[in-house]
Amino acid sequence: MFTLAQARYLVATLHPRIHELIAIRADLAELRADLAGSGMSALGGRAEVKALEARLHGVLEELNSHDIQVKGIAPVLLDFPGEHEGRAVLWCWLEGDPDVRWYHRVECGFAGRRPLR
Repeated sequence: MFTLAQARYLVATLHPRIHELIAIRADLAELRADLAGSGMSALGGRAEVKALEARLHGVLEELNSHDIQVKGIAPVLLDFPGEHEGRAVLWCWLEGDPDVRWYHRVECGFAGRRPLR
């Protein structure tokens, strides 16, 4: 369980790794598109695809090791189990948010997101 302050601290602390995840995701998408099209890419070939996939999984494993729930990578969506007003919630961070500013009840999912007051 995370407090809101702990969730915000982790997002701030892990921001370099999250930015790395975003860069890897973009490189991997571009490399795959190039290889599927012309079969060539300035980013490399199949070996580079495998290396990028390994780096991506490494960042995801690191996030998971902090008990962060990675709900998506395009865009990056992170949930932190917590409690708000006596209910089980997930503090929610979406790529582009400056910090954790949303939450939703566990059973409601992303569609139930509410802004923090």
